[in-house]
Amino acid sequence: MTSAGNIIAPWPPWIYPLKTISPCAGCKRLPVPRAAETMFDKSEIIVGLEIGTAKVCAVVGEADADGALEFLGVGTEPTRGAVRKGEIVNADLAEEAIRAALAAAEESADVELRSVYLSATGSHIEGNNYHGVHPIASVDRAIDEEDLKAVERKAHPKLTVGREVLDALRQGYRVDGQGGVENPLGRFASRLEVDAHVVSGQITRLQNSVCAVKGLGLEVEALAFAGRAAACAALSPEQCELGALLIDLGAGTTDYVVYHNRSLRHSRVIAVGGEHVSNDISVGLKLSNARAEKLKVDHGAALPDPTAHGRTVNLTSDVGLDNRTVSISHLHQVMNARLEELLMLIRDDLARAGLLAHLRAGVVLTGGGARVPELERLATQVFQMSVQTARAKAGSGPSSILDEPECSTALGLVKLGAKQRAAQRQSRTGVFDWLAGKLVGA
Repeated sequence: MTSAGNIIAPWPPWIYPLKTISPCAGCKRLPVPRAAETMFDKSEIIVGLEIGTAKVCAVVGEADADGALEFLGVGTEPTRGAVRKGEIVNADLAEEAIRAALAAAEESADVELRSVYLSATGSHIEGNNYHGVHPIASVDRAIDEEDLKAVERKAHPKLTVGREVLDALRQGYRVDGQGGVENPLGRFASRLEVDAHVVSGQITRLQNSVCAVKGLGLEVEALAFAGRAAACAALSPEQCELGALLIDLGAGTTDYVVYHNRSLRHSRVIAVGGEHVSNDISVGLKLSNARAEKLKVDHGAALPDPTAHGRTVNLTSDVGLDNRTVSISHLHQVMNARLEELLMLIRDDLARAGLLAHLRAGVVLTGGGARVPELERLATQVFQMSVQTARAKAGSGPSSILDEPECSTALGLVKLGAKQRAAQRQSRTGVFDWLAGKLVGA
């Protein structure tokens, strides 16, 4: 696979970079009338596309020349089993869902869609911190662009065969041991260091999503880790500065990221989501998966409700089972066990990484799983800090888009795309090209 390189825009580190990726050689692809001709217009149409486990979500936004972003429309479509744990398992069904979601978004926004920014998740996604050190040849000269290129190459991760960098985000420079340096150019020093957080994925599994979109005749402008995209929509710059944990609870996966001092410090994907809660209900209460999902949505809660003691729900016969009565308290206990376990896994991971003390802005929940009643209260008990459910932090548009936690990732992709295009217009540089090992002009 060839790559056009990572584009790390000259913006605050919580909003860059985006990864461009080529499709596989055998990818079926329809003719594209024109690809993203609006790139340098006064206003630009930007589409964020998330291929989730339960449904596909497409959000359409428009950015004007001043950078103001307005969300115009949204389209969603159930995946009907085409995606499992964030990854496509049935290409034909996936393309049908993607086509339907994009058509709905097109109609909602009253625009023609030609390209998308695409998110990626799954158990193959890994995030790690890297460190690069570069000695300055002479203390009689100031640090220049070549020194920045050199130290960034030193931080290049040595990935195993078959993996590719998805996001590479600079955390900060150190000059002669002094940390917190945002721009070391022009400073005199004998030693330059850089810290970066790199998110990588398995090439073939990334290609599956790209090919599904390109098969519909659309361009994929860039890929971004879903957790990072959701954070771009749900976290404010102040939260990123103070330190915040963003948990994106999807149907098949839970992505979570930690930001501190405006930089991505930690990222993980757990292959557990809302579908696993439904499966627990199905097994524990002996129900079909469809009935368990409906029961979860209609009567579920993340914490047992003392007032629900003795309350029941009468269920009609279901897939060979007789009419029966289900205890609401039992339902809540089943859900609480799974959700508490998930949150404790995240808490313990952050404790091992020494990050809990840095979360001064607390925890932010997003994704479809964030709708579960009492989840905020359960998370508050687990993390012992403030917890809130996300709403988009920037841009204008219908509340039906901005207030939907299920749309956070697609909203964030639109914001990331707007930032990238603005950087391209300004023709500014200063980016890692992790795969080629050289600096790429943006």
